[in-house]
Amino acid sequence: MESSQRRVTWKEIETGIGSVGRLRILREMIDRPNEYFTRYMLERKTGLKPVDVRSNLKILIDLNWVKEYAYDPRTYKVNVENEAVRLIAEFFRKIR
Repeated sequence: MESSQRRVTWKEIETGIGSVGRLRILREMIDRPNEYFTRYMLERKTGLKPVDVRSNLKILIDLNWVKEYAYDPRTYKVNVENEAVRLIAEFFRKIR
């Protein structure tokens, strides 16, 4: 099965949205899918502590829901090509 057509598993969804911090980060990033974020920007926009932003970003990067760019400072962008991210973005739009 092509990666663009792979099925999203329940375990992936549980891991990706299994914390308030990850939900806040995803909401901010999905609201501005073309924007690059620093950890500091995410701390300010989400109200999360630096350690929480770092740990939640690591999980989102490992899931390929967020892309990391090795600039100085590092920047992050939501991966809108990921099927799980597209489904979550649709869900966010519907509950607004």
